[in-house]
Amino acid sequence: MNAQAPALRDPRLNRPEPFTPPLGDGGFFQRDRSIHPPAHAPGYKSSVLRSPRQALLSLENSVSEITGPVFGHNDLGPLDNDLIRNYAKDGDPVGERIIVHGRVLDETGRGVPNTLVEFWQANAGGRYRHKKDTYLAPIDPNFGGCGRALTDDTGYYYFRTVKPGPYPWRNYVNSWRPAHIHFSVFGSGFAQRLITQMYFEGDPLIPVCPILTTIRDKDALDRLVAPLDLNASTPFDSLAYRFDIVLRGQRSTYFENRTEGN
Repeated sequence: MNAQAPALRDPRLNRPEPFTPPLGDGGFFQRDRSIHPPAHAPGYKSSVLRSPRQALLSLENSVSEITGPVFGHNDLGPLDNDLIRNYAKDGDPVGERIIVHGRVLDETGRGVPNTLVEFWQANAGGRYRHKKDTYLAPIDPNFGGCGRALTDDTGYYYFRTVKPGPYPWRNYVNSWRPAHIHFSVFGSGFAQRLITQMYFEGDPLIPVCPILTTIRDKDALDRLVAPLDLNASTPFDSLAYRFDIVLRGQRSTYFENRTEGN
């Protein structure tokens, strides 16, 4: 392992405090269903067989779904938010080192504290560490591709990793997924778990991705793209990208599952 690599530190030490929108009246904004892509999108081939054809049913949550889990700092390891080191065996992983940071916010712009944020991704070559991933890119022996963090009192989280690579997938003959990181956000109950993906500013594959082109609302798509944040980067080591996750309201992040959130 590279002994000269600096320890992971809070990127906010390099930047001013983030802007916090003014508080609302405490009520939820009405859910805007117009921003979501259709469940049946023929251009995204796998949606054809798995999309519902009848009206969805509304089911009452069970007690177990709304009363847990509860996470604390004792549940996390010291390297859980450092994907460069949490799986390293005999050196650092290959790839461009980056920092991803941001806040988990409610619809009024207030930070959501003590929220478990999980993240997983492909390596720099575009391959996941999964037995069913047979892409020709090699597996990096020093990169596991997953981690987690707990938001602080202001809803802030951060982690260090390598920038994932794009990869082909069997949608059409030449379909590629843009570089992306998967996110899972837990609330106070299992039924509140939300899942989304983060993309990188300037990626030329975003406009041609068959999955992303199903999102017809440009503002909703833009909220999935993390801008470069030089103020939070580590000089001569890591670039930084900022990705705020908004749970509800007019500025909410688009989520793959929508039990909660817009």
